[in-house]
Amino acid sequence: MTRHRWLPAFAVALAAQLVAVYAPSAPSEGGIPYLDKVVHATIFGLPVLFGLLAGWPRRWVVGVFVVHAGVSEYLQSAVLPHRDGSWQDALADLVGVGLGVLASSRVESRTRGIPRA
Repeated sequence: MTRHRWLPAFAVALAAQLVAVYAPSAPSEGGIPYLDKVVHATIFGLPVLFGLLAGWPRRWVVGVFVVHAGVSEYLQSAVLPHRDGSWQDALADLVGVGLGVLASSRVESRTRGIPRA
């Protein structure tokens, strides 16, 4: 798969992240313990994964999403009604960034040397 083919996946993942992070109210609490943290890690990990697979520079992709992790939690607590930010959510976001980096490295190492169609 050529690098530019990852751009639609990046766009969808980023749009989903922005909706999840900045929607007026979060989904109701309750249900599966720590599911919220898994969602945070996922919505930060997938755009990082797809951005890196699209060929964007690692330091820019990681830097933007690390900054966004902190900024989004601040904005949730300071600006958005019915939302609250937390350092635990920011930590889950950062874990997602790290997992996105690891996953992209894994995908790239597996696809290196495979002939392109």
